[in-house]
Amino acid sequence: MTGLYALEVGSALSYVMAVLVPALDALVPVLPSETVVIALGVATAGSADPRIGLLVALAAFGAFLGDNAAYLVGRRFGSAVDRRLFAGERGARRRAWAQRSLDRFGTRIIIACRFIPGGRTSVTLTCGLIGYPRRRFGAATACAGIVWASYAFFLGRLGGKVFEHQPWIGLLLALGLAVAVSVLIEAARRAWRWHANARHRIRRALPAGQQRQAGLQAAWEDPPAADCLSPVGAGPMTAHDDLRSRPGVDGPGSLVKGTGGDLRHGGHR
Repeated sequence: MTGLYALEVGSALSYVMAVLVPALDALVPVLPSETVVIALGVATAGSADPRIGLLVALAAFGAFLGDNAAYLVGRRFGSAVDRRLFAGERGARRRAWAQRSLDRFGTRIIIACRFIPGGRTSVTLTCGLIGYPRRRFGAATACAGIVWASYAFFLGRLGGKVFEHQPWIGLLLALGLAVAVSVLIEAARRAWRWHANARHRIRRALPAGQQRQAGLQAAWEDPPAADCLSPVGAGPMTAHDDLRSRPGVDGPGSLVKGTGGDLRHGGHR
């Protein structure tokens, strides 16, 4: 209980911890940044001091600093980061997942990765490695920091209010809720990946002509996010530019121009 009292709103330690631990957590994932912010929420649950808003802002700022530090490390020391952090089969899978998610979801995965176990470090470092647009990354991490800090602090306040006279039980309740949310998000991500793999296996089992038509249909129905990384050589995609407006792709059954001739309705001309 003494430890929680040390994190009350009038303690200088609270402000240092609020910004420092979330900042370092991006590069040293073993640091318990979410636990610290939740504990701050529990410790200040009985207070209406306006400085509580400053604690939340500092936690969001610390998260923003950490994300951008990871981006700069990936950008500046790309080859070393690739060798040390993404070595081996598991590391290669983590980086492949991060790059695939960035290609498909763009800034949305930068925000969502804060709630995916191990996702924050993989995604932010990969953004630096591949040269993801800096302004877009900065805006996404600012939004992610605010959402994450508010969410973690709210969980702590909730646990502290429910168990006002037993703050350690309130802390355990809030941590349990945070773990439950992470598990649900990870389960949803795995289910989505299983569904995508199943669709891919079904498509591969089709005859060649039907594979081509199914691929065009899937691309038309489910285009990449407008702010994602564009295909190599296609140029950057803008908010008004998606797969339907890319040269040569106008939807299923349209004329698709390529070096090997024209394809119409899945056949050669």
